[in-house]
Amino acid sequence: MGFFVFLPLVLPLTSWPIARLAEHHLHPRSAVRLLSWIGVSMAVCSTLALGLLFVVGTAQIPGNPLPDSWSDPEIRTAVPFHEEVGTAAVVGLVTVLTACSRSLRRHLRIRARALRALSAMPLDSDLVVLPDPEPYAYAVPGAPGRVVVSTAMMDSLDVDEQRALLAHERSHLANRHHRFLLAAQLASCVNPFLRPLQKAVGYATERWADEEAAGSVGDRRLTARAVARAALVTRSAGPAPSFAAFAAPGPVPRRVTALLSPALRESWPPPASPAGLAAMVAAAGTAASAVFALNAAVALLLLVKAATPW
Repeated sequence: MGFFVFLPLVLPLTSWPIARLAEHHLHPRSAVRLLSWIGVSMAVCSTLALGLLFVVGTAQIPGNPLPDSWSDPEIRTAVPFHEEVGTAAVVGLVTVLTACSRSLRRHLRIRARALRALSAMPLDSDLVVLPDPEPYAYAVPGAPGRVVVSTAMMDSLDVDEQRALLAHERSHLANRHHRFLLAAQLASCVNPFLRPLQKAVGYATERWADEEAAGSVGDRRLTARAVARAALVTRSAGPAPSFAAFAAPGPVPRRVTALLSPALRESWPPPASPAGLAAMVAAAGTAASAVFALNAAVALLLLVKAATPW
Protein backbone atom coordinates (compact mmCIF):
# COMPACT_ATOMS: atom_id res chain seq x y z
CA MET A 1 0.00 0.00 0.00
CA GLY A 2 2.67 2.49 0.99
CA PHE A 3 1.79 6.15 1.08
CA PHE A 4 -0.90 5.63 -1.59
CA VAL A 5 -3.40 4.70 1.11
CA PHE A 6 -3.29 8.29 2.38
CA LEU A 7 -4.06 9.94 -0.96
CA PRO A 8 -7.87 9.38 -0.91
CA LEU A 9 -7.92 11.47 2.28
CA VAL A 10 -6.41 14.54 0.58
CA LEU A 11 -7.50 14.19 -3.06
CA PRO A 12 -10.86 15.90 -2.30
CA LEU A 13 -8.84 19.10 -2.50
CA THR A 14 -8.97 18.66 -6.29
CA SER A 15 -12.72 19.35 -6.16
CA TRP A 16 -12.39 22.87 -4.74
CA PRO A 17 -11.97 24.67 -8.11
CA ILE A 18 -15.09 23.11 -9.66
CA ALA A 19 -17.07 23.74 -6.48
CA ARG A 20 -16.29 27.45 -6.89
CA LEU A 21 -16.76 27.65 -10.66
CA ALA A 22 -19.80 25.38 -11.09
CA GLU A 23 -22.29 27.98 -9.84
CA HIS A 24 -21.18 30.45 -12.52
CA HIS A 25 -20.52 28.18 -15.50
CA LEU A 26 -22.75 25.10 -15.17
CA HIS A 27 -26.50 24.78 -15.31
CA PRO A 28 -27.69 24.23 -11.73
CA ARG A 29 -29.11 20.79 -12.54
CA SER A 30 -25.77 19.67 -13.96
CA ALA A 31 -23.87 21.26 -11.09
CA VAL A 32 -25.92 19.46 -8.43
CA ARG A 33 -25.53 16.08 -10.07
CA LEU A 34 -21.82 16.48 -10.84
CA LEU A 35 -20.85 17.83 -7.42
CA SER A 36 -22.95 15.22 -5.62
CA TRP A 37 -21.35 12.40 -7.60
CA ILE A 38 -17.86 13.73 -6.91
CA GLY A 39 -18.58 14.26 -3.22
CA VAL A 40 -20.10 10.84 -2.60
CA SER A 41 -17.38 9.04 -4.57
CA MET A 42 -14.58 10.77 -2.71
CA ALA A 43 -16.29 10.24 0.63
CA VAL A 44 -16.56 6.49 -0.04
CA CYS A 45 -12.88 6.33 -0.98
CA SER A 46 -11.91 8.30 2.15
CA THR A 47 -13.94 5.93 4.30
CA LEU A 48 -12.28 2.91 2.68
CA ALA A 49 -8.83 4.37 3.28
CA LEU A 50 -9.67 5.08 6.92
CA GLY A 51 -11.07 1.57 7.25
CA LEU A 52 -7.85 0.01 5.95
CA LEU A 53 -5.77 2.07 8.36
CA PHE A 54 -8.27 1.17 11.08
CA VAL A 55 -7.57 -2.53 10.54
CA VAL A 56 -3.84 -1.94 10.89
CA GLY A 57 -4.42 0.23 13.96
CA THR A 58 -6.68 -2.20 15.77
CA ALA A 59 -4.22 -5.00 15.11
CA GLN A 60 -1.85 -3.23 17.52
CA ILE A 61 -4.37 -3.05 20.39
CA PRO A 62 -3.92 -5.82 23.01
CA GLY A 63 -6.93 -8.06 23.24
CA ASN A 64 -8.39 -6.91 19.91
CA PRO A 65 -10.90 -9.27 18.26
CA LEU A 66 -8.83 -9.59 15.09
CA PRO A 67 -6.60 -12.62 14.49
CA ASP A 68 -3.15 -12.21 16.03
CA SER A 69 -1.56 -12.83 12.65
CA TRP A 70 -3.05 -9.54 11.39
CA SER A 71 -0.42 -7.72 13.46
CA ASP A 72 2.47 -9.61 11.84
CA PRO A 73 5.41 -7.46 10.69
CA GLU A 74 4.46 -8.04 7.04
CA ILE A 75 1.15 -6.28 7.56
CA ARG A 76 2.49 -3.54 9.83
CA THR A 77 5.24 -2.60 7.40
CA ALA A 78 2.68 -2.24 4.58
CA VAL A 79 1.58 1.07 6.08
CA PRO A 80 4.19 3.74 6.89
CA PHE A 81 4.26 4.80 10.55
CA HIS A 82 1.71 2.08 11.23
CA GLU A 83 1.48 2.59 14.97
CA GLU A 84 0.79 6.34 14.94
CA VAL A 85 -1.33 6.27 11.80
CA GLY A 86 -3.26 3.21 12.88
CA THR A 87 -4.15 4.75 16.23
CA ALA A 88 -5.16 8.02 14.56
CA ALA A 89 -7.31 6.06 12.06
CA VAL A 90 -9.19 4.39 14.91
CA VAL A 91 -10.06 7.80 16.34
CA GLY A 92 -10.79 9.22 12.89
CA LEU A 93 -13.13 6.44 11.81
CA VAL A 94 -15.05 6.54 15.08
CA THR A 95 -15.37 10.32 14.72
CA VAL A 96 -16.59 10.00 11.13
CA LEU A 97 -19.19 7.37 11.99
CA THR A 98 -20.38 9.41 14.96
CA ALA A 99 -20.71 12.59 12.88
CA CYS A 100 -22.54 10.81 10.07
CA SER A 101 -24.96 9.03 12.40
CA ARG A 102 -25.66 12.25 14.30
CA SER A 103 -26.31 14.17 11.08
CA LEU A 104 -28.54 11.43 9.69
CA ARG A 105 -30.51 11.11 12.94
CA ARG A 106 -31.02 14.86 13.07
CA HIS A 107 -32.31 14.92 9.49
CA LEU A 108 -34.69 12.01 10.07
CA ARG A 109 -35.87 13.43 13.38
CA ILE A 110 -36.71 16.83 11.91
CA ARG A 111 -38.40 15.23 8.92
CA ALA A 112 -40.47 12.89 11.10
CA ARG A 113 -41.47 15.74 13.38
CA ALA A 114 -42.52 17.89 10.43
CA LEU A 115 -44.55 15.08 8.85
CA ARG A 116 -46.17 14.29 12.17
CA ALA A 117 -47.17 17.93 12.61
CA LEU A 118 -48.67 17.97 9.10
CA SER A 119 -50.43 14.59 9.36
CA ALA A 120 -53.67 16.22 10.52
CA MET A 121 -53.77 18.52 7.48
CA PRO A 122 -56.01 17.61 4.54
CA LEU A 123 -54.32 15.64 1.77
CA ASP A 124 -56.34 17.19 -1.04
CA SER A 125 -53.44 19.55 -1.76
CA ASP A 126 -49.67 19.53 -1.32
CA LEU A 127 -49.83 23.10 0.02
CA VAL A 128 -50.10 23.77 3.75
CA VAL A 129 -50.52 27.38 4.85
CA LEU A 130 -49.84 27.80 8.56
CA PRO A 131 -51.09 30.82 10.52
CA ASP A 132 -47.79 32.19 11.74
CA PRO A 133 -46.45 35.75 12.04
CA GLU A 134 -42.96 34.44 11.16
CA PRO A 135 -42.39 34.43 7.36
CA TYR A 136 -41.03 31.16 5.95
CA ALA A 137 -41.53 28.67 3.15
CA TYR A 138 -39.98 25.24 2.79
CA ALA A 139 -40.58 21.81 1.29
CA VAL A 140 -41.08 18.72 3.45
CA PRO A 141 -40.21 15.51 1.55
CA GLY A 142 -42.37 12.48 2.18
CA ALA A 143 -45.23 10.44 0.79
CA PRO A 144 -46.74 12.75 -0.16
CA GLY A 145 -44.38 15.71 0.03
CA ARG A 146 -45.80 18.96 1.32
CA VAL A 147 -45.06 22.62 0.73
CA VAL A 148 -45.29 24.57 3.98
CA VAL A 149 -45.80 28.34 3.85
CA SER A 150 -46.68 30.74 6.65
CA THR A 151 -49.42 33.32 6.31
CA ALA A 152 -46.82 36.02 6.95
CA MET A 153 -44.84 34.90 3.89
CA MET A 154 -47.94 34.72 1.71
CA ASP A 155 -49.03 38.18 2.83
CA SER A 156 -45.62 39.64 1.95
CA LEU A 157 -45.89 38.55 -1.70
CA ASP A 158 -48.37 39.43 -4.42
CA VAL A 159 -50.29 36.74 -6.30
CA ASP A 160 -47.73 36.31 -9.08
CA GLU A 161 -44.85 36.14 -6.61
CA GLN A 162 -46.75 33.51 -4.63
CA ARG A 163 -46.94 31.41 -7.80
CA ALA A 164 -43.15 31.67 -8.18
CA LEU A 165 -42.64 30.69 -4.55
CA LEU A 166 -44.86 27.62 -4.80
CA ALA A 167 -43.26 26.56 -8.09
CA HIS A 168 -39.85 26.82 -6.44
CA GLU A 169 -40.82 24.63 -3.49
CA ARG A 170 -42.57 22.08 -5.70
CA SER A 171 -39.40 21.83 -7.74
CA HIS A 172 -37.55 20.83 -4.56
CA LEU A 173 -40.06 18.03 -4.01
CA ALA A 174 -40.26 16.85 -7.61
CA ASN A 175 -36.48 16.68 -8.04
CA ARG A 176 -35.86 15.21 -4.57
CA HIS A 177 -33.34 17.86 -3.68
CA HIS A 178 -33.29 16.70 -0.06
CA ARG A 179 -31.40 13.58 -1.16
CA PHE A 180 -28.65 15.60 -2.81
CA LEU A 181 -28.41 17.88 0.23
CA LEU A 182 -28.22 14.94 2.63
CA ALA A 183 -25.62 13.15 0.51
CA ALA A 184 -23.44 16.27 0.39
CA GLN A 185 -23.83 16.78 4.13
CA LEU A 186 -22.81 13.20 4.94
CA ALA A 187 -19.87 13.43 2.54
CA SER A 188 -18.60 16.53 4.35
CA CYS A 189 -18.93 14.65 7.65
CA VAL A 190 -16.69 11.93 6.25
CA ASN A 191 -14.02 14.32 4.94
CA PRO A 192 -13.88 18.00 5.94
CA PHE A 193 -12.16 18.79 2.64
CA LEU A 194 -15.55 18.19 0.97
CA ARG A 195 -17.31 21.04 2.81
CA PRO A 196 -16.94 23.45 -0.14
CA LEU A 197 -18.87 20.90 -2.22
CA GLN A 198 -21.63 20.80 0.39
CA LYS A 199 -22.02 24.57 0.21
CA ALA A 200 -21.95 24.51 -3.58
CA VAL A 201 -24.61 21.77 -3.73
CA GLY A 202 -26.82 23.74 -1.33
CA TYR A 203 -26.58 26.84 -3.52
CA ALA A 204 -27.04 24.90 -6.76
CA THR A 205 -30.23 23.19 -5.53
CA GLU A 206 -31.73 26.61 -4.82
CA ARG A 207 -30.66 27.82 -8.25
CA TRP A 208 -32.13 24.68 -9.85
CA ALA A 209 -35.46 25.37 -8.18
CA ASP A 210 -35.22 29.06 -9.15
CA GLU A 211 -34.76 28.14 -12.81
CA GLU A 212 -37.70 25.74 -12.78
CA ALA A 213 -39.87 28.31 -11.02
CA ALA A 214 -38.93 30.91 -13.64
CA GLY A 215 -39.84 28.47 -16.39
CA SER A 216 -43.13 27.63 -14.69
CA VAL A 217 -44.30 31.23 -14.30
CA GLY A 218 -42.67 32.30 -17.56
CA ASP A 219 -40.92 35.33 -16.09
CA ARG A 220 -37.35 35.36 -14.75
CA ARG A 221 -37.66 38.94 -13.45
CA LEU A 222 -40.80 38.05 -11.50
CA THR A 223 -39.04 35.09 -9.90
CA ALA A 224 -36.04 37.24 -9.00
CA ARG A 225 -38.36 39.77 -7.38
CA ALA A 226 -40.08 37.04 -5.37
CA VAL A 227 -36.73 35.66 -4.14
CA ALA A 228 -35.51 39.13 -3.16
CA ARG A 229 -38.74 40.13 -1.40
CA ALA A 230 -38.94 36.83 0.49
CA ALA A 231 -35.34 37.29 1.64
CA LEU A 232 -36.06 40.82 2.87
CA VAL A 233 -38.92 39.70 5.12
CA THR A 234 -37.28 36.48 6.35
CA ARG A 235 -35.48 36.84 9.67
CA SER A 236 -34.53 33.17 10.18
CA ALA A 237 -34.23 29.90 8.31
CA GLY A 238 -37.72 28.86 9.40
CA PRO A 239 -38.73 25.97 11.66
CA ALA A 240 -37.04 23.31 9.55
CA PRO A 241 -33.49 24.44 8.70
CA SER A 242 -32.51 21.03 7.31
CA PHE A 243 -34.93 21.38 4.39
CA ALA A 244 -34.53 23.47 1.27
CA ALA A 245 -36.08 26.87 1.94
CA PHE A 246 -37.16 29.57 -0.48
CA ALA A 247 -35.38 32.35 1.38
CA ALA A 248 -32.81 30.44 3.38
CA PRO A 249 -29.81 32.42 4.58
CA GLY A 250 -27.16 32.43 1.90
CA PRO A 251 -26.11 34.12 -1.31
CA VAL A 252 -29.53 35.53 -2.21
CA PRO A 253 -28.02 38.44 -4.21
CA ARG A 254 -26.22 35.93 -6.44
CA ARG A 255 -29.47 34.05 -7.02
CA VAL A 256 -31.22 37.27 -7.97
CA THR A 257 -28.37 38.28 -10.28
CA ALA A 258 -28.46 34.87 -11.97
CA LEU A 259 -32.23 35.15 -12.54
CA LEU A 260 -31.81 38.61 -14.06
CA SER A 261 -29.21 37.18 -16.47
CA PRO A 262 -29.86 34.84 -19.42
CA ALA A 263 -30.33 31.21 -18.40
CA LEU A 264 -27.29 28.97 -18.66
CA ARG A 265 -27.44 26.25 -21.28
CA GLU A 266 -27.41 22.71 -19.96
CA SER A 267 -24.19 21.69 -21.66
CA TRP A 268 -20.67 20.76 -20.64
CA PRO A 269 -18.23 23.71 -20.58
CA PRO A 270 -15.46 23.71 -23.21
CA PRO A 271 -12.42 21.70 -22.07
CA ALA A 272 -10.15 24.74 -22.39
CA SER A 273 -12.38 26.92 -20.22
CA PRO A 274 -11.69 27.37 -16.47
CA ALA A 275 -14.81 25.39 -15.57
CA GLY A 276 -13.95 22.63 -18.04
CA LEU A 277 -10.41 22.32 -16.68
CA ALA A 278 -11.68 22.36 -13.09
CA ALA A 279 -14.21 19.63 -13.88
CA MET A 280 -11.52 17.47 -15.46
CA VAL A 281 -9.23 18.01 -12.46
CA ALA A 282 -12.04 16.96 -10.10
CA ALA A 283 -12.88 13.94 -12.26
CA ALA A 284 -9.19 12.94 -12.35
CA GLY A 285 -8.96 13.38 -8.58
CA THR A 286 -12.03 11.20 -8.09
CA ALA A 287 -10.68 8.50 -10.40
CA ALA A 288 -7.26 8.57 -8.72
CA SER A 289 -8.89 8.38 -5.30
CA ALA A 290 -10.84 5.30 -6.36
CA VAL A 291 -7.76 3.64 -7.88
CA PHE A 292 -5.56 4.26 -4.84
CA ALA A 293 -8.24 3.15 -2.39
CA LEU A 294 -8.89 -0.02 -4.41
CA ASN A 295 -5.17 -0.71 -4.76
CA ALA A 296 -4.68 -0.37 -1.00
CA ALA A 297 -7.69 -2.58 -0.31
CA VAL A 298 -6.43 -5.34 -2.61
CA ALA A 299 -2.92 -5.10 -1.18
CA LEU A 300 -4.15 -5.36 2.40
CA LEU A 301 -6.49 -8.22 1.48
CA LEU A 302 -3.62 -10.19 -0.04
CA LEU A 303 -1.39 -9.51 2.97
CA VAL A 304 -4.09 -10.52 5.45
CA LYS A 305 -4.89 -13.63 3.46
CA ALA A 306 -1.22 -14.62 3.41
CA ALA A 307 -0.82 -13.97 7.14
CA THR A 308 -4.04 -15.64 8.27
CA PRO A 309 -3.98 -19.42 8.76
CA TRP A 310 -6.96 -21.16 7.19
